[in-house]
Amino acid sequence: MPYSISNNELENDLRESLIKKSRECGFDLIKITVPEINKENKNYFDQFLNKGFHGEMVWLESKKERRKSPKKLWKDVESIIMLGINYGPNHDPLEDLKLTNTGNISVYARGKDYHDVIKKNLKVLGRWLVNQVDSEIKVFVDTAPVMEKPLAQKAGLGWQGKHTNLVSREFGSWLFLGSIYTNIPIRPDKEESDHCGNCTSCIDICPTQAFPEPYKLDARKCISYLTIEHQGIIPKNLRSKIGNRIYGCDDCLAICPWNKFAQQSKEIKFLSRHNSKDLSLNQLSLLDDKEFRLMFSGSPIKRIGRNRFLRNVLIAIGNAKSKKSLPFIKKNLRDESSIVRGAAGWAIQQILKNNELEAVKEKVLAAEKDLDVRAEWNLDQ
Repeated sequence: MPYSISNNELENDLRESLIKKSRECGFDLIKITVPEINKENKNYFDQFLNKGFHGEMVWLESKKERRKSPKKLWKDVESIIMLGINYGPNHDPLEDLKLTNTGNISVYARGKDYHDVIKKNLKVLGRWLVNQVDSEIKVFVDTAPVMEKPLAQKAGLGWQGKHTNLVSREFGSWLFLGSIYTNIPIRPDKEESDHCGNCTSCIDICPTQAFPEPYKLDARKCISYLTIEHQGIIPKNLRSKIGNRIYGCDDCLAICPWNKFAQQSKEIKFLSRHNSKDLSLNQLSLLDDKEFRLMFSGSPIKRIGRNRFLRNVLIAIGNAKSKKSLPFIKKNLRDESSIVRGAAGWAIQQILKNNELEAVKEKVLAAEKDLDVRAEWNLDQ
């Protein structure tokens, strides 16, 4: 029989059933909050945009008012159910940075696309809720203009650390977030307080110094932004700091002391789909578009496309500085994509010197017309 939440006793029954059902749907944490964004978070978001820290992520600015007000996203929302799924790895991802000839992929992207997994789980839980109470719902996972991390903190799932990501006392840094907006009022949970203390480990470890100060991120310097969101040629002064990271970066997450409470994810769909042999940088540099799409089908990596992915791979090859990679780099000097050719040009300059490099340079520039690619060879600057 559907619930009526006209009194506290029945509301408590609904909350207990909701928690139980969320576990059955694969969620590890669930809390409830009101559809409001704290003034501090709104001000931070405005400052982030005003300083241009969002880079090419124009959608953040175009829908900023809807992000700052859940009511503007859906005027009938009365409560927001915030949910978290642990995606904790089975080892320290910082160790993977030592495998310089192997591509390093951010933990969140090593398995099946979390959008697909969480959206499906949210729909199941949402349908259950609608069957229990006369209500309407909307479910969101990352792609809608929702300020998930501030709402998650307000609900009590965790707090936004100095790296601006959510930290959980139960699961450390490794939480995917999803939300269910509903038009029924449900008593909210208590907001989580900040437990970072004097620690600055996440800021100190950042390879590109993307945090101008605690709790503030300049995405334009962030390796996750550069390898995923940035569409063109990556700035030269940041390439050597990327190392072998070919999709995302986990450094500020992995170093967090709260990870001592982290657990390996129970969701097998988030487990890595590829071993180190699959992620050989040299072999990855040979992927054509069809092979790329096949290899990363069902993965969030697929959305950046083959050209940006190869750009990242070639930068990682340049950072590895192995002469064994030269045949693979040279093949990409003739690629149809200018960002691939540009990255290949930079990579070969990290390995070859003097006469060997001049011979390659002369041959490439005889055929190269793209000004950005020519600039990779220290021309037109």
